[in-house]
Amino acid sequence: MQIDGPPPAEKFGTFLGVFTPSVLTILGLIMYLRFGWVVGNVGLPGSLLIVLLASGITYITSLSASAVATNMTVGVGGPYYLISRSLGLELGGAIGIPLFFCRTLSITFYSFGLAESILAFWPTAMPPHTLELVTAGIILLITSVSGRSAGIALKLQLPIMALVGASILALAVGVFSAPLQTPEWEPVYRTTPDGAGFWYVFAVFFPAVTGWAVGIGMSGDLKEPRYSIPRGTIWAVITGTIIYLLIPILLAITTKVSPEQLAEPRMIWLDIAVLGTWLVLPGLWGALLSSAFGSVLGGPRVLQALANDGLAPKFTARVSKTGQPTIATWISGAIAVAAVGLGSLETVAELVTMLFLTLYVVVNFSAAVEKLVGDPSYRPTINVPAWLSIIGAIATIAVMFLISPQACIAAVTLELALYLYLRRRALKQSWGDVRGGLWLTIVRFALVRLRSHGDDPRNWRPHILVFVGQLDKNIGLVRLANWFNQDRGVVTVCRLLTGDLTREKPDVVTMREEMQDTLTVAGQVAFAEVDVVSDWESGAIQVTQANGIAGLQSNTVMFGWSEEHEGRVRQLRVMRAVAHVGKSTIIVRLKWAYEPGQKKRIDVWWRGKQRNGDMMLLLAHLLKLNQEWHDAVVLVRSIVTEQEREATARSLAALMPEVRIQAETEVMLKPPDKSVVEVMHEKSRDADIVFLGLAEPEIGEEEAYAEGLATLVEGFNTTILVRNAHAFAGELI
Repeated sequence: MQIDGPPPAEKFGTFLGVFTPSVLTILGLIMYLRFGWVVGNVGLPGSLLIVLLASGITYITSLSASAVATNMTVGVGGPYYLISRSLGLELGGAIGIPLFFCRTLSITFYSFGLAESILAFWPTAMPPHTLELVTAGIILLITSVSGRSAGIALKLQLPIMALVGASILALAVGVFSAPLQTPEWEPVYRTTPDGAGFWYVFAVFFPAVTGWAVGIGMSGDLKEPRYSIPRGTIWAVITGTIIYLLIPILLAITTKVSPEQLAEPRMIWLDIAVLGTWLVLPGLWGALLSSAFGSVLGGPRVLQALANDGLAPKFTARVSKTGQPTIATWISGAIAVAAVGLGSLETVAELVTMLFLTLYVVVNFSAAVEKLVGDPSYRPTINVPAWLSIIGAIATIAVMFLISPQACIAAVTLELALYLYLRRRALKQSWGDVRGGLWLTIVRFALVRLRSHGDDPRNWRPHILVFVGQLDKNIGLVRLANWFNQDRGVVTVCRLLTGDLTREKPDVVTMREEMQDTLTVAGQVAFAEVDVVSDWESGAIQVTQANGIAGLQSNTVMFGWSEEHEGRVRQLRVMRAVAHVGKSTIIVRLKWAYEPGQKKRIDVWWRGKQRNGDMMLLLAHLLKLNQEWHDAVVLVRSIVTEQEREATARSLAALMPEVRIQAETEVMLKPPDKSVVEVMHEKSRDADIVFLGLAEPEIGEEEAYAEGLATLVEGFNTTILVRNAHAFAGELI
């Protein structure tokens, strides 16, 4: 026996799912209450210019949204989904969370407006709190309908569209049923505040054109989002623009009201339209009800999308048997009812408008960045030039400041705080976004420019390739490398695996990810790398030569001190080989001696040979620039013969001011009864870090040299052995 499952969720097409809710939200309250005021203050040409400017910004933004929408499979969440999949989860959440509350508060706004206009016909004095109770009842009604079925809510908008159309037709018939007049061509500003002009009127009118995104909010309920979103949205904007160009003409040429009456902020349509009360008021009520339905359909779907991405409680993403986000819908309704208790919402309304407009800025920015980066995956069926989207973003920002600088700053501050909070949560996402392509574009641009500077000593800093066995036991090496480059150079941490890739298949991807996780936990910024080589020594040489990209190759190799004699011999052979291609070498024996409260000291043993002194002194200086070492004393020491003493002392004393490195100097004679090594041990046994130069042993002499190094470092704490291989790299200037 076949068991029937739940019926599939109803999906909608372009007209019912996108065009209808969008155009009805555009043709809303401001059209009825403020169009006459606009014409009465700025005249017909000014009114048409305002419509064209406002609609132009809206049209550009709808094109940008359409471009992004046609480049992906659009899921539930509308604008939030587009932004999060394009610019990342953090920015998507910073926009999406306020968007949910904006949609929810919009339910309250529109329900308040509908309740007020209906109760205006109350025949007697109203009992206390009647307005609030009627508003709450309207919210519960539309929430109940929308939570049960989006199809019912959307189909109810068809008769509403007929009522709005009938009210516009009634206005036109009323105008042409009386003599006509020549419209006013010059602005008069009869009822605007003192000093307020064209842009003040523009700012008051602009919210009238911002309803186009309501249809995009139904993205998860559409049969073909890629097809329906651009067509439904763009045609809604075009339809709204045409109607908005027609209405000021009708209001400007009518003789039923004077220009002075037009400029009054009231329902002037009732005085002009035929059967005004009977045709205009139902249109107004229908527009308010439609806008409320649009908000109660869109808000819960944003919450559902946030929950799917882990930015809201998971239970809010649950859907009914018919595919409706019922829990999210009732949460939205409950918040909207609670907002009724706030009474007047004018102050909140400005912030809500700003938050909506920041959405439009980010939509334009998203389309512009996608186009500029030019990722191969960005193949929208609607191509919008980047410059056009940038114009849309800049124009929207300008409008935000025109409407209210304070509310604009408050909205941006709120979203920035949310963005920073979500960044700190280190959100994980399974999809790619445009940021990777953006950084790649910037990196390529920088590398091409860097190429022309070559090995400029003035800009030299160590880019270090650190070879490690077990990273968790050698994290101190990585920390030291980052101290050397002050988190400005590039540190690569490499693990070499001995094997044969033609016969074996090591999981280098997992190993690299584990290394990167270890670095992250330790708070170290470095790039993890795993390489399979046939032999450690030859492999280290090959990896060192190949490491890096374009003009940003590693210039320094770092090894940890090997406790095995043969390991030190291999490191010396690698040092000699990489020196032939201009790569310096650092071998580090970590043995910290620092105790809290102790004055740190860094000893640099200077011999003035093989250019090692320059690099050791520079590394000591770079180390001292870090917060952990800023109070350390750098002491440059040298052991000389009697004949060399005066010249060396004079040379070092003159060198420090010249190279602008704060260091003390000490030049000493070797006592006849002690070896050089014994003197060094005696002088530097208490130093936290000792820098020593490395010579390049002749072929075949590596073992003897390695034995001598073992004896030398045994008397010190942390020891850093340096071999500077390049005539210019690290040269002190």
